[in-house]
Amino acid sequence: MKKAAALLQGYGPAGAFLLAMLDSAGVPLPASVDVLLIAVAAVSPGQALVSAGLSVLGSAIGSMFLFRVARKGGQMYLEHHASSPRALRFRAWFGRFGLLTVFVPALAPIIPLPLKVFVLSAGAFGVGPLRFLAVVIVARVLRYFGLAWLGMRLGEAAWPWLQSHALSLGLFATLLFAALYAAVSWLDRGGSAAAGD
Repeated sequence: MKKAAALLQGYGPAGAFLLAMLDSAGVPLPASVDVLLIAVAAVSPGQALVSAGLSVLGSAIGSMFLFRVARKGGQMYLEHHASSPRALRFRAWFGRFGLLTVFVPALAPIIPLPLKVFVLSAGAFGVGPLRFLAVVIVARVLRYFGLAWLGMRLGEAAWPWLQSHALSLGLFATLLFAALYAAVSWLDRGGSAAAGD
């Protein structure tokens, strides 16, 4: 924790921006942004909110880079390899519910959910870039500002607290996904019923 804080303090909040951008662009840096945000909030609370805001910006830029890479390369791959009935069903499912699979892992700290896989899928399957970006920003604002607040409240005990509550956070992420999935399904049924009237 102290090494992470020293690293962030050495580069200032720009360090959080850079780490978040690299992590979201596909460079494997598991939980590094989370640890740094908590560390800086514990050691330098005055920089916590600025660091959280720059982390959101860095994550948005990195995610859009990965999304654009998938948009260009993924379409060609799909045209050649994804014409089977199973692949077409997955594409249809992702068109309806795929942004949920981006939102939940982008929101949930400490839980190893494969966000990059779904970012790549969103780009390849032609999800609108503004919808994708909005989902990433909302999830990251909740996550990064929440971690900064937790670090300011609990200090250096914040990361151990998160680790000790990993099971509860995993259950919350699962329930959140199920609730959002049910809400989207219900809205789809309501829209279909209205269209049939």
